[in-house]
Amino acid sequence: MSQDALVERTAVPIAEALSKLLGSNVEIVIHSLATETVAYICNPYSKRQIGDPSYLSELDFREDDDRDVIGPHERVNWDGRVVRTISAVLRDDDGKPFALTCFNYDLSDIMAAQNAITALIGAPVSTGEPDALFKNDWHEKMNRFIVDWCRDKNKNVDALAKEDRLELLGEIVRTDGLREKHAASYVARVLNVSRATIYNDIKVIR
Repeated sequence: MSQDALVERTAVPIAEALSKLLGSNVEIVIHSLATETVAYICNPYSKRQIGDPSYLSELDFREDDDRDVIGPHERVNWDGRVVRTISAVLRDDDGKPFALTCFNYDLSDIMAAQNAITALIGAPVSTGEPDALFKNDWHEKMNRFIVDWCRDKNKNVDALAKEDRLELLGEIVRTDGLREKHAASYVARVLNVSRATIYNDIKVIR
């Protein structure tokens, strides 16, 4: 059986079942190791799409890795929500990995409740951050950059005016943030505009 068929017959039903059981707070992404692209996705709140590159090194996966479970880790989504992610390596009958299924759990509701309880009991809130948090994940860096910029400007990423978008893109361009392949497409999805709009904005900026 081909790897694509294995993904379709084994990984996809599991993803669909768990997405229905766990609800919309959990995004489930199936990465095909044959094509190194996103093969399937449930509850896609990360703005990634089927066919997007998987960037397996960012997911802490290597072809010779003997682990079956990777993580959990914490990440920041494009809208500032904290997401806890864990990945399962799927293998064929010969033990060869053919897919990586990532479960991304949105912690924002839990953290909001935790903060409310903390406020009531007066305990200090920790603002610490892990020493190494996906250092090589450009999606993570882009998310943090956009979230921090919007917070500093008191702007909502879902409702940026054109002049705000141009200012934000100018900052991203100046930091060489669009050097990664598909970065412009990803930023377009985050900002809810077309890729053509992003390219036109970049021309204006430059």
